[in-house]
Amino acid sequence: MNFLAHIYLSGDDEGVIIGNFIADGIKGKKYKVFPESIQKGILLHRAIDSYTDKHPIVKQSTAKLHKNYGHYSGVIVDILYDHFLAKNWKKYHKVPLETFVENFYELLRKNYEILPTRIQKMMPIMISQNWLLSYETTEGIAKILSQMNIRTKGKSKMNLAILELEKYYDDFEEEFESFFTELISYSQNKLAQL
Repeated sequence: MNFLAHIYLSGDDEGVIIGNFIADGIKGKKYKVFPESIQKGILLHRAIDSYTDKHPIVKQSTAKLHKNYGHYSGVIVDILYDHFLAKNWKKYHKVPLETFVENFYELLRKNYEILPTRIQKMMPIMISQNWLLSYETTEGIAKILSQMNIRTKGKSKMNLAILELEKYYDDFEEEFESFFTELISYSQNKLAQL
């Protein structure tokens, strides 16, 4: 899953939200230097990624992309799934998406000092371009995919995946909704265990 889903699946604990958001940049046992709630968020993120990567519905989604994007297919599906979460946000959360996103940005600002350097550098761009809210539209997703292609120095061709999104839009949305229901339940159980 991508940023929006990870934040959403963290629940209301601010430490868990931060940990889940920064987790990709925290390798191995380095998470142990953080406060306990942030550690929980990092471990939750890892569990979500592991669960997602092995899930048959997600594999069904990535199969549509594998021929053209190879190992980048999973990253693309993560981004597309965030689109469907943002688009259908009212089904999943009572707080409007715009408010939820602004609250998250404020949480990052408030905890700037604890964020890893990579996140500190990315944060102003993320906020100024409002990445999380942009997931709501296909235009926003097209822009995110183009930025990801630039990050891979053009190797991924992820910018072209907007074509598959348009072609298989209903299939991807149906797969997301089926999978996300299971992922919510899995994440809540995992969080209770941590």
